[in-house]
Amino acid sequence: MTNEELKIKIAELLPAAIFDEAGEFTAVNVDAADWKNFSRQLHFDEALQFDFLSFLTCIDFKTHLTMLYHFDSYTFHHNLVVKIKLDAAKPEVETVSDIWQTANFHEREVYELFGVHFINHPDLRLLILPDGWEGKNPLRKDFEDAVNMIKL
Repeated sequence: MTNEELKIKIAELLPAAIFDEAGEFTAVNVDAADWKNFSRQLHFDEALQFDFLSFLTCIDFKTHLTMLYHFDSYTFHHNLVVKIKLDAAKPEVETVSDIWQTANFHEREVYELFGVHFINHPDLRLLILPDGWEGKNPLRKDFEDAVNMIKL
């Protein structure tokens, strides 16, 4: 499937989708409310079959957070980036760990480092940081490190 065919298919599934032409990958901006249903379509739709979530991460833009998901289809050899803008004050989005198992640990990492709450995640707890770091979110730009005095 070419990038143009991929865009047409995605627009059919999610008419509200907005494509981002800035990078080398086909990228689509999706509303958090549409995310769970759209993620199921990405995985289970016969024409898409995005069977691999290579990684997910978060970016802090100070005014908002953006979730980034990178998907690949081993069947059709196409890829897609999904971007979801989240409210910085209460960042939350549905988990996709029930669809792609690799999301389990990636979501836990984003939860502890950025404070994104993944709704319905089966085991949302600290993954890397030691006890006592709950809620501190050291990769957020508003994080203040009293020891190293880092200020962004």
